[in-house]
Amino acid sequence: MADSDGRESAPLMASAHVNDGYESAPSRADYGSTANSDYDGDSESIGDSASTDSEVQDGVRRIEAVARTWSRWGLAVAYMSIFLMAFTTSLEGQVTYPLAAFAVSSFNNHSLLSTVYVVQNVVNAVIKPPMAKIADVFGRLEAFSTSVVLLLLGYIQMAASRNVETYASAQIFYSAGGTGLQILQQVFIADTSTFHNRALLSSLPDSPFLVTVWIGPAIASVILAKSTWRWGYGMWAFILPLAFFPLALSLFLNGRKAERMGLLKKRRRADEDEPASATLKRFFYDLDVVGTFLFSAGLSLILIPLTLISRSPDGWHDRGYLAMIATGILLLVLFPFWESRPSLAPHPLLPLDLLRSRTFCAGCALGFFWFMIFYIAVQPYFYSYLLVALNLPVSRAGPITQTFSFASTIAAITASLLIRRARTAPRPRPYILFGASLYTLAVIILLQTRTRSASLITLFAAQGALGAGAGLMHVTTQLAVQASCGSHHSHVGVATAAFLTIAEVGAAVGSALSGAVWGRLVPAKLVEYLPEALKAEAPKIYASVVVARSYAWGSVEREAIARAYQETITVLLWVAAGMCLPLLLVARAVEDERADEVGEVRGLVVGGNIEGVDASAWLEMAGSLDVGVVDAKWKRQARV
Repeated sequence: MADSDGRESAPLMASAHVNDGYESAPSRADYGSTANSDYDGDSESIGDSASTDSEVQDGVRRIEAVARTWSRWGLAVAYMSIFLMAFTTSLEGQVTYPLAAFAVSSFNNHSLLSTVYVVQNVVNAVIKPPMAKIADVFGRLEAFSTSVVLLLLGYIQMAASRNVETYASAQIFYSAGGTGLQILQQVFIADTSTFHNRALLSSLPDSPFLVTVWIGPAIASVILAKSTWRWGYGMWAFILPLAFFPLALSLFLNGRKAERMGLLKKRRRADEDEPASATLKRFFYDLDVVGTFLFSAGLSLILIPLTLISRSPDGWHDRGYLAMIATGILLLVLFPFWESRPSLAPHPLLPLDLLRSRTFCAGCALGFFWFMIFYIAVQPYFYSYLLVALNLPVSRAGPITQTFSFASTIAAITASLLIRRARTAPRPRPYILFGASLYTLAVIILLQTRTRSASLITLFAAQGALGAGAGLMHVTTQLAVQASCGSHHSHVGVATAAFLTIAEVGAAVGSALSGAVWGRLVPAKLVEYLPEALKAEAPKIYASVVVARSYAWGSVEREAIARAYQETITVLLWVAAGMCLPLLLVARAVEDERADEVGEVRGLVVGGNIEGVDASAWLEMAGSLDVGVVDAKWKRQARV
């Protein structure tokens, strides 16, 4: 890791006086009066003076200032914590995934498993842009802390739940916190890395899957054998805060350091002259409350009914559900109209100039389709199919489905290394095209596993190819989406959030479709195929995989149950195969953006090129600050 190669970030490019590609050293006037040790909150910071871009918000300015105060050890500690949190959440996901079916079955509601996943995916979809906005407005540390607290609440509530309603409602906290960490990790990596190294570093949060995918199901089996599924959730409430502490401490200390050095104004104090109404109005516009509401409520009102409508006696004739869907569509139509009015949304949730980018729109569409296909073909019922229709034990069914995560991680890291080693500018498009083709091939292979004669090798190969295709697409498409922001570093967070949000929307749509198909076909087929004396037990068999597996393998009853599962999973796989055509089309629409036009944070970033850095300007800037104590260690760092 070294100092940045000096590319200007968006706010610094706006009005900087350029000297050989760099700003000239700021004078005292550039900072406002800094002699006062209290440092007036209205004085201009470096970010303020160097930029006339009104879209750059306080959280973005803070991380740009913090980037100038990193020591190599401080940045290394921050990345170590990012990895620890990623390892913790990855292992937790692998442990709790097999436990979910047993949790809802303990409430005699296995059929609500798809609803649980839809709740998760809806929250995952709607929380990313607001969390990115919180990070831009208040700061990265505050957003990380909020996500960790939400996750802890989710763990505790799930562990203590006594009915499926409580368990399902806990998914709101759990999903909000988990997806918050996901987007914030990617935003932090974008803040602290050069574009050439970003693909590799963005794979860092996924790398624990190389290990956790194998040990997670084994831990789940031990928990089920020695204790209850509740411990599988509760124990993470103690582990996650320990993993987060190093990052929190690093961000906090470097934020204080930036304030002492005058690189950043201190947190705004409560101003007695500013009425509460003015403060609320400022946050109202900074957070784009109305835009966030229109987007989040619109998605929720569309996605949730899609999975519940199959359980309504009236089906698609249910006026209540149709009214919810119509209202959701209306809110999403109103969303761009609100966002396009600077007087109403001076800090929009999604800058509309991103929507003019072909690569951004195609990248988001690509994420939508590959997530939707996965949640139709694999999640959440393929695991139950393996347990019931193929009679595989938990210890074998878990690794088969989790091979996807392992293969996607390997593929993502491989693509990232190839991009990193390339002598020319990163070109994500070839990897995207190959990944989409491999993904389609994998779905075709999955169709060969829909019979009871499917071999374990075929099952593993299908999941491996599916994961490899997804891994190639995900890391490179995210890189392309970030590149579509051009020199506007302040847009990277919301662009990344938008991309991951649309992907989660695809997951929610896929879960809704799979839930509708499963809810319609399995009960009807059980009644059709079960022996006459057992038809009355069809609702119980449908509601729990434990009950379905309780019938002896090879018996008439189990054969009927396996046939119902098999025929239903076949329908789901054909639907997934049909969705592969639009996947291939949007993959071709993604373009390679010019890497030399991508904005990067100035300061100490991973992979920065020290060549050409005007160290004397940095030293003069530091020496011009009359703030009492200027960190000598930072001066030494500028001389590197």
